[in-house]
Amino acid sequence: MTLGDPASSRRHLLLGGAIVGAAVVSGAVAAPTPDGRSDTAPRELDGQPVPEPSPAQSAGPITPGRGSVLQGKIAVVTGAARGIGRAIAVEFAANGADVVCIDICGFVSRASNAKPATPGDLDETVRQIRAYGRQGEAIKADIRDISALRQIADDVEASHGKIDIVVADAAIQRWVPLLEMTDADWRDVIDNNLNGTANTLRAFAPKMVPRKHGRIIVLSSMQGLHGTKDASSYSASKWGIIGLMKSAAMELGEHNITVNAVLPGLVDTPLTRYEKRFSETVAEEGQKIADPTPQQAWDIRAPTVPLKVGWLQPDDISPVAVFLASDAAAQVTGAEFEVTGGDSAKDI
Repeated sequence: MTLGDPASSRRHLLLGGAIVGAAVVSGAVAAPTPDGRSDTAPRELDGQPVPEPSPAQSAGPITPGRGSVLQGKIAVVTGAARGIGRAIAVEFAANGADVVCIDICGFVSRASNAKPATPGDLDETVRQIRAYGRQGEAIKADIRDISALRQIADDVEASHGKIDIVVADAAIQRWVPLLEMTDADWRDVIDNNLNGTANTLRAFAPKMVPRKHGRIIVLSSMQGLHGTKDASSYSASKWGIIGLMKSAAMELGEHNITVNAVLPGLVDTPLTRYEKRFSETVAEEGQKIADPTPQQAWDIRAPTVPLKVGWLQPDDISPVAVFLASDAAAQVTGAEFEVTGGDSAKDI
């Protein structure tokens, strides 16, 4: 998608809404109560005051656009060269953040069905970020290398003075039956997806602790909530990410750092846009077609999804990440946010 496409108008509207919201807050609209809270009743019980979170711990009073305002924030996004990672990075910029984009931009493992991202892909992400008037930086790095990530964290903190938001998105996917897997089919998916996500948290979270503020968002998957035939290494890695997220939320909460997971359903990205994924998609619906066309796969799957879509787009996922990165999500941590077109309604 280019910035001139009609599909980009949503981001312009989001950005415009944030600007209008800021103007309204500084202008003529009166707050619901003197302190801006919507609850007008006294916060007391039997004459005793009822404690409430401090301003630093709270989402604060109601203000227009508060769930989509990221002005002044510094974000780091891994897997930012394309797909969901790019969408999140650009959506952050559309809402006011400066974004450091990390991607390996090359070969990861033979245990990946997708074609590798390229340096040109990452440059395009940065171009779109800068088109919104924000700072964008491209860094080529392997998330399996925690030393490299720690050096990047040092450099970002030195150049920007802080790190507000970290999104761990980078992942690979392998479709092969468990009994036919090579060692790499298992090891490399776990090492990149689960260990790489843990490396990202371990490298960047320490920069947030002294400031007592931070937002960490990890990308899991609906395949992290249920088994996946012929993709056990991917499913296991995404299950592990949920456990990592919940554990990190418990540990980092005392530092006022939130940690949450976004769980996309089937999304049309280079990670999923290949023949094997289409045939597996059809098989999941009980159909056997050796080489289904994209249209056949869509037509078979869409009727089973409540919103009647065969799959989502990356831009359908990124708005949730904006909310979780915003000050409005101050009391949201250890949670899973499913974006599936309603497909998750079928899961128990």
